[in-house]
Amino acid sequence: MAPPEPRVRAVVSRLRSMIAGDGIHLLDGAMGTLLYERGVFVNVSYDALNLTDPDLVGGIHREYIEAGSEILETNSFGANRVRLSGFGLEERVQEINLRAAELARDAAGAAAAVLGSIGPLGLGLAPSGPASEPEVRDYFREQAESLADGGVDGFVLETFAELHELEAALGAVRSVSTLPVFAQVTFGTEGLTSDGHDVETVARRLGESGADVIGANCSAGPPEMLEVVRRMAAVTATPLVAQPNTGLPQLVGGRRMYLSTPSFFARYAERMADAGARFLGGCCGTGPEHIRAVSAR
Repeated sequence: MAPPEPRVRAVVSRLRSMIAGDGIHLLDGAMGTLLYERGVFVNVSYDALNLTDPDLVGGIHREYIEAGSEILETNSFGANRVRLSGFGLEERVQEINLRAAELARDAAGAAAAVLGSIGPLGLGLAPSGPASEPEVRDYFREQAESLADGGVDGFVLETFAELHELEAALGAVRSVSTLPVFAQVTFGTEGLTSDGHDVETVARRLGESGADVIGANCSAGPPEMLEVVRRMAAVTATPLVAQPNTGLPQLVGGRRMYLSTPSFFARYAERMADAGARFLGGCCGTGPEHIRAVSAR
């Protein structure tokens, strides 16, 4: 299911130019949030929707293009053998990832690049978990190969809470592809990964790991992400990406309220760009309206 080679080479070249240049570029926002809002319950595999409801997935991709996204992420965050096994779909890794790439490519056309989304396995890497590094690498390699076969222009490793697992995933991707890789961790409210690494350590190690773009996604919200960007920019020259979620609820007058409107989100995106982030997008809770607000600003 290889894509037309001339288009792919042109978009990959443009993606590399984005990375090498000094401009600000927009990714998309959440996929899972929109799928849930549109009636898909959380007891099904969102990755399998590439097969069972491609019009829904493709439609969301197109909404992000219309909002101003220059880079789309495939709907394949949990499309690895481990996570799919929870739905009895472990033998459909290749099929689901190929279709994920195809849907994003079709929506992007010549207007945007496509990153193959790869998330953590949810197992825990030894010694803190049951999975050995060779096992982990095999799982990630299988998914990366399928996304590459589907014609993605690069990869995004996202929402990794353990730096060790992210480094294993990056090594697995590099073993099968030379395409650009974005590597993103998620930090807790204390500014640490779940395995205890601070922002500066993460930035230095990822900067030395061979990732083309490094940064963070999800985490506690835009204000906290701004601080992450500032701290990373102080210790690395590697291009930075920031994709915060809409934030945690705040206690206002005894009520818990979500304060991150699209305009609030866009103001912080502008500050992140000023602080050194060159790639901006959104994570949980964001939608096309957030990307449109960032694009306008």
